Amino acid sequence: MGILGESLDRAAEHTFTRPIPKSAGAQVRFLVKSEKGSTRAVARRLGVSQRTVERYVTGRIRTPRPELAARLVAEVRKSWQPRVRRRAREAAATTGGIVIETRARFGFTAAPGSTDDSRLRLITQHLPPAYAARLFDARSAGASERDLREIAAEGLQEQYFKDHGRRAAGLRVEFTDIDYVELDY
Repeated sequence: MGILGESLDRAAEHTFTRPIPKSAGAQVRFLVKSEKGSTRAVARRLGVSQRTVERYVTGRIRTPRPELAARLVAEVRKSWQPRVRRRAREAAATTGGIVIETRARFGFTAAPGSTDDSRLRLITQHLPPAYAARLFDARSAGASERDLREIAAEGLQEQYFKDHGRRAAGLRVEFTDIDYVELDY
């Protein structure tokens, strides 16, 4: 998973209306419930034995090893509040759009005589719902990090650099050397 994919996941976590369960037992019980009672499926997701999952459910084990605790929190975050996540994505893809904040190297392919040297820029830009929908669709279809970068670069190109088509008509933006990306919707 790449930097844009992880940023989309973090943005989805900001839409949660309730915090994830704190204790390991509550987290495991939530996973078992989300897997329709299958302790075997939860054991596969966590990389532990089915009996270990059953011990967490009954409360015989309370404190997981650090690496298991990290996997447990990650798995719970993936499954936590799916309807809230879905509604937030739908709202961003239809009406709200998405805000991208990034520090990255931007280079340009433009007309001769223009400044097309790449340089590090800090940009915060709202992208319209069409770009949010494209990002979500590409992510759910299993698109690569490169594909997600191209969609984000196209959105920044049209909204930030071309100013909605009012300037820089022949400009083509290259989005490389990403220092960080934060998305919010």
